[in-house]
Amino acid sequence: MTARDTWTVDRLHHALPHSTSRQQLLADVNLTPLDELPVVLDRWAQAAETLQAAAGRIAAARAQAVSGPPCEDTDDRTADIQHDAGHRGDRQPGRGAA
Repeated sequence: MTARDTWTVDRLHHALPHSTSRQQLLADVNLTPLDELPVVLDRWAQAAETLQAAAGRIAAARAQAVSGPPCEDTDDRTADIQHDAGHRGDRQPGRGAA
């Protein structure tokens, strides 16, 4: 049994989270020669299965991004990053390094 046996193009379309990927799926289906279509659909089915398997981790990451990291674990590294990037606080806005 291949991944293709459990999926339809419609199910794949609804399993993809972004309109860009859904549009690409439909374009691939419409523009792929018939003899190559099973391979293309298998690839899309694998992508959909990977997304479904990661759905819990994706939701947790989104929730973390919304709430932010716990305060006790937050370490403000802004000064270090600016120093490493060569930022000098004495530059006037609008003036380059020259």
